[in-house]
Amino acid sequence: MSTAPRICPLCEATCGLVLTLDGSRVTGARGDRDDVFSRGFVCPKGAAFPQVDADPDRLRTPLVREDGRLREASWEEAFDTIAARIRPLIEDYGPDALGIVLGNPNVHTMAGALYPPLLLRATGTSNLFTASTLDQMPKHVSSGLLFGDPFAVPVPDLDRTDHLLVIGANPLDSNGSLCTAPDFPGRLAALRRRGGTLTVVDPRRTRTARLADRHLALRPGTDALLLAALVHTLFAEELADPGPLADRTEGIDRVRDAVREFAPEAVAPVCELDPGTIRAVARELAAAPTAAVYGRMGSSTVSHGTLANWLVDVLNVLTGNLDRPGGALFPRSATAPAPRPAGPGRGFLLGRRRSRVSGHPEVKGEFPLAALAEEIDTPGEGRIRAVITIAANPVLSAPDGLRLDAALAGLDLMVCVDPYLNETTRHADVLLPPPPPSQSAHFDFAFNGFAVRDQVRLTPAAVPLEAGRMDECEIHARLVLAAAGLHGSPPSAVDDLAVDTALARAVTEPHSPAYGADPKEYAAGLTGANGAERRLDLMLRLGPYGLTLDELKARPHGIDLGPLKPRLGEVLRTRSGRIELLPDPIAADLPRLRAALTAVPEPGTLQLVGRRHLRSNNSWLHNTPALTGGSNRCTLQVHPDDAARLRLAAGAPARVKGAGGEVTAEVEVTDTVRPGVVSLPHGWGHDRPGTRLTVAAVRPGVNVNQLLDGSLLDPLSGTAVLNGFPVEVTPAESTPPL
Repeated sequence: MSTAPRICPLCEATCGLVLTLDGSRVTGARGDRDDVFSRGFVCPKGAAFPQVDADPDRLRTPLVREDGRLREASWEEAFDTIAARIRPLIEDYGPDALGIVLGNPNVHTMAGALYPPLLLRATGTSNLFTASTLDQMPKHVSSGLLFGDPFAVPVPDLDRTDHLLVIGANPLDSNGSLCTAPDFPGRLAALRRRGGTLTVVDPRRTRTARLADRHLALRPGTDALLLAALVHTLFAEELADPGPLADRTEGIDRVRDAVREFAPEAVAPVCELDPGTIRAVARELAAAPTAAVYGRMGSSTVSHGTLANWLVDVLNVLTGNLDRPGGALFPRSATAPAPRPAGPGRGFLLGRRRSRVSGHPEVKGEFPLAALAEEIDTPGEGRIRAVITIAANPVLSAPDGLRLDAALAGLDLMVCVDPYLNETTRHADVLLPPPPPSQSAHFDFAFNGFAVRDQVRLTPAAVPLEAGRMDECEIHARLVLAAAGLHGSPPSAVDDLAVDTALARAVTEPHSPAYGADPKEYAAGLTGANGAERRLDLMLRLGPYGLTLDELKARPHGIDLGPLKPRLGEVLRTRSGRIELLPDPIAADLPRLRAALTAVPEPGTLQLVGRRHLRSNNSWLHNTPALTGGSNRCTLQVHPDDAARLRLAAGAPARVKGAGGEVTAEVEVTDTVRPGVVSLPHGWGHDRPGTRLTVAAVRPGVNVNQLLDGSLLDPLSGTAVLNGFPVEVTPAESTPPL
C-alpha cells in the first residue's frame, strides 16, 4: 500500500486529497491536511474518488461507428478516421461547417485548458459553444463591461469580510462557484464566529440559507430588481461611499439616475419582499466595516442575468468594498500574464458577429449553446455539419434536448472526447476516451483565477498510464493535428508551436519577464516531462510570481502565495482606464428591467428553479454508487400549500409542463421552497437507449431542461434562462386542481 497527493477534479473547490493505492488501484481518498489551500477538508464527492476513478462504465478504448453501430477500435484507426473525414468537410463547406462544444468538466483538466484554443485556431471555425452560456457568462459580460476584461472577476474575501451577501448561490451544497474556496461551510462558520453577518437571498431555504442571519425568499427571477432597489437605497439615503474608488470610477451619477425608479416600494410587490427589509439590507451593507456581495447561478440563469451580475459589483463599488481586503478582490493566478502597467486598454466588445439562424450576438467568442440545435438542423449555407464535443453533454444540459438529440443524429460527422457513452456521445462517429483522473496530472489553470486565496498546486499522475490508454493531453494534441490537416505529425509539434507563439509575443512586451530574451534559448531552458508540462513551466515563468515547474514539483502540497491583495490598477483594461460603472450595453438593457416592475404574477402561478446537490455536479456523478440516493434525488419539490391546492401527494408522480415540453417527476412536499415555486435539479434524464451508464439508468430522473424551448435567453450574454420560468403542474393521474 502507498499514498499519493491529488487535487480533486470533481468540483470548483479544488480540494487536496491523499489517495491510498494498492498497486495501480485507488482504494481510498481522504483530505490532505498538508494541502496549503484545503487543509484537510473533503466532501462526499472527493471521498468517492476511488469509485469515480474505477467506474467500470468508463470507456477504455476508442469507439468508431461502422454500419450505424459503434465498435471498439485502435487509437490509430480512430485518428485516421477523423483526419480522413474532417478536413474534406471543412474544405468543401468552410470552417464554420464545424461546431465545437466544450462542457463544464473540460476546465477541470490540464488538457481541457491547454488545447481547445489551439483546436479553434487549427480549424478556423467561429462556431464555439460552451457551458458558460448555461452558467456564468453574465458574470464575464458584466466584468468585461465594467473592468475591460471578462476574466477579471472579483471574488468575496471570505476569510476577512465582516458581511457577506449571497444571492442565488448555495455554496454549502455546490462547494462554491466562481469563488474557489475549499471548505466553504467552514469559512462561513468562521465568519459567524468572528461576529460577521451572512445574508442569503434565495427562493429556497437551502442549507446555506439556514446558516444565515437573514434569509430573503424572493420570487425567482427578480434578483436584478432587488439589487437595483439596494443601489437605489444607498443613493436615496446618502449611504453610497466608494471611498478611494471614486477617483477611479466614472458613471456614478448616471447609475444614480438609472436606478431612480427602483425604490424598495416599487420592487417589493414583484420580488414579494417587504420594502423595509430591503432598506435594512442596504443599510447593513453600507454600515459593515467590510462587506462583499456574491451572486451565482440563481442570479445568472435568469432573464436579467447580466444586469444582476452588474449590480452585484455596483454594490461592491458604491460601498467602497471592491478591491479592498474584506471586500471583493481580484485573485492573481500564478499562470496569469505578468502584470501590465496601469492604463487604458482595448475594452470589451459584444456582438462582433452574429449567429446564422437567429442572429444571436457573439459573446467572448461564443454563441449560445441553446442555439446549437438550430444551427445544425436549419438548412442553408453555413449550416453546421460536423461537431466536436469535449467533456460535454448538451442533450441534458441545454434547453430542448429532444431537438438537439435529433439534430446530432443528422450530422455528417461527430467526434467526442469523453470517458462515457452518454446521452450526447451516443451519436459520435468517433469517441476518444481519456484515462481516469488518477492516471493524469492535475493543475487548475481556470480555478486559481477565482480562488479566495492566492496559491498554486500541481499533482502528478498518481498511477502510471494503463496499457492501451492514451494520455489526455496527447489525445487533444492528436485531435488538433487531425483537424489541421497535419495528421501523422508528432503530438509534440502542437506544444512546440504553442511555446514558440507565446515566446514570440513575450519577448517583445516590456512588462514580460522574457522581454528581450532569445526565444530559442528561453525555450531550451524549459523543463517538463512532456509538452503540457513545458507549457506550464513557461506560463509559470512568465507569470506574476516568476515560479518554475521544478519549484512547484518540489512542493507536492502546493505553494501558498498569501491572501488576496488590492490590484485594481493591474486589472483595469477599459478604454478609459477607469471602472465604467454604467456601460452603454447595460444602459440599453435597463428599460427591460423597468418593464419588469409591472410583472406581478397572477395568483396561482408557479415558477420553476433548479437546485444543487452536494453529492452531484450537473450530469457527471450519477453513475457513482456512493453518490446516489439520499438527498441526491431527482424529485419535484413543492410547498405544502401548493401541494394541497393542486392535489399533489408526496411520493406520487406529477406532470410538469413548460414551453419546450413536459416531464413527469416524483413529488417531494417541503417547506424549503416558498409558495409559488417548484424545484427540479439539473443534469438528469439518463433514460435514452444506446448509452452505457449502468448505475444512472437505474434511477434516471427527468431532464428539467426539456421544459424549455431555447427561446428564453438573457440578451446581453446569450445565457439560457434555466431558473424562474413559468410551469404548469398537475397530478400525473390528471386530477383537476382545485
